[in-house]
This record gives sequence, C-alpha cells and structure tokens, in this order.
Amino acid sequence: MYFPVYRPRRLRKNETLRRMVRETKLSPDDFVYPLFVMHGRNARKEIGSMPGIAQLSVDLAVKEAKEAFDLGIPAVILFGIPKKKDPRGSEGYARSGIIQQAIRAIKDKLPDLVVITDVCLCEYTSHGHCGVIIKGQVDNDATLELLARMSLSHAKAGADMVAPSDMMDGRVRAIREILDRNGSEDIPIMAYAAKHASGFYGPFREAAESTPQFGDRKSYQMDPANAREALREVRLDVQEGADIIMVKPALPYLDIIRAVREEFDLPVGAYNVSGEYSMIKAAAQRGWIEEERVMMEVLIGIKRAGADIILTYFAKDAARLLNSKR
Repeated sequence: MYFPVYRPRRLRKNETLRRMVRETKLSPDDFVYPLFVMHGRNARKEIGSMPGIAQLSVDLAVKEAKEAFDLGIPAVILFGIPKKKDPRGSEGYARSGIIQQAIRAIKDKLPDLVVITDVCLCEYTSHGHCGVIIKGQVDNDATLELLARMSLSHAKAGADMVAPSDMMDGRVRAIREILDRNGSEDIPIMAYAAKHASGFYGPFREAAESTPQFGDRKSYQMDPANAREALREVRLDVQEGADIIMVKPALPYLDIIRAVREEFDLPVGAYNVSGEYSMIKAAAQRGWIEEERVMMEVLIGIKRAGADIILTYFAKDAARLLNSKR
C-alpha cells in the first residue's frame, strides 16, 4: 500500500479512533505497588529521593494497601525495615518480623488483595548484602537455607506469593522444595530471574536502608552487558519451579523483557525501579517534562516490550489516571 491510497493519519485524527486501534493498553490490573513497612504505629518516614513514597508503620501500610486496592490495583509487594540488623538477617525469617506482621494485618483487612513478599536478606543484615558472609564473600549455598526459611515464614503468615530477589544460584529450587514440604505447595514464586547490577537502585537503598557496608553486589547480580546470560538465568529459574519470571530494572532492559517474552510462555514481570521513578519525578519538579505523560509513556513501553506485570511506584498515580478515562 502506498500514499495516497493508504494514509496512516486517517486512524489518528481523533482520540476515539486512536483508542479503537490502540495496540497496547494499560490497566490497573497490570500493576503491583511496592510498600516499605517499618515498626511503630501511625508512623511515616518520607523517602527524600522518592517523592511521594515513604516507610510506613503496619497500620498505615494497611491503609495504603486499601487505597491501592480501591483503585483496582490487585497486588502489593512488601519490603521490611527491621528493628535490629544482624549478620544473618534473622528478623527476615522471624515469626514476629516486620513483614510477617504486615502480611497478617493486610490480609486480615484485605483478604482479596494479593500480598507478595520480597525475599532477600539485604534489608535485614548488618552488612547490607543479600546473603551470608563467609571469609569476606557472599556464600551462595549457606544463604539458600535462610532464603527458604524466610519464604516459608512469609507463606505461614499468609502471603499469597513470594518473590526472591537475591540472585543466589539455586534459590528458586530451595524455596520451592521447602514450601512443598510444608503444605504451601500452592504458593507461587515470582523470581527476580534477570536482576542486573544497576545504578538505578540508589533511591531504593535509601528507602529499604539496604546499602552494602562494603564492596558491591556485582558478584551475584547480573552484568548489565549480558543478554544471553539473562536468558540462561531465566531458564534456570523456570526449571527450578518459578511461576512468574521478572526482569529488573525495566527501562534499560526492554530488550531483555522482549527476549524473555519471546522465549518463555510463563507470565513476565518487570520492575520499574526506584531510579526510573525518581528521574521522572525530579525532571517533572523542574518543569522539564510532563510527569503524567512521561509516566504513562514509560509504563506503556514496558508493557509493549512484553511485560504482563509491572511493579511500579507509579501504580496509584497511573491507576487514578486510567480510571479517570474510563
């Protein structure tokens, strides 16, 4: 078809026509809203590098979760800030840990909201790494037992899904096995399957108080340059029993999201991470961009690349905007 017989602008001339032929459509159903939970009551601590995001005590986290659910967002993912940290991150798998408390409180008030829990030691360890330190290094196999214990404790507290983000080899299998042995075989695993050693995590580390006290995480998180390795990582997690596979971050890795979507038939998640959120917020505050427009363009781009599920701090803002256009 050639001009003037075919004129693509014919289907762009008004919003109704554009809506009718739109190929990629967002819905609040696509979103998972991250929450940072801390001890205390009626307590809120704003995150300076993430405007609009805060650490919340359990009672306020329940209210925030309800607000998200009322907007049509089907799920939250919880990150915990413990009272005390130690080398093995013991509050992460304690029955009375902050995440375990938050799960019970949220599920009590919002039984139909899907509660996902981040499974990693970094928020709970005194050294800030995602695993057990032995002889100055993160020991992969010694970490697996603790990640499995954490996952089981979350499931027993009432979590609907666990999401290991540590990037230890074999952790999906270790988690699947302990859940299956202990009557939680119906709990799905959303694996951070291709999680990269990214510079976009800075604001999250402030929010979760999880900055490593020495070294970095490049020995376990993925090299940003490697695409084929990302597919190998995802394939391993699928073989070990993952139910959902995730790519993190989202924006610099849209090619990875697309490759994963084409290679695997499981649901694909993508994490629109803190640095991506904060860049948009900062630029909008300076009047350099239109926040709502750029927010939606980014989220549509992530979904267009192949993500079925988008973890995003923009979840509430995007849901409000989408609901207003119905």
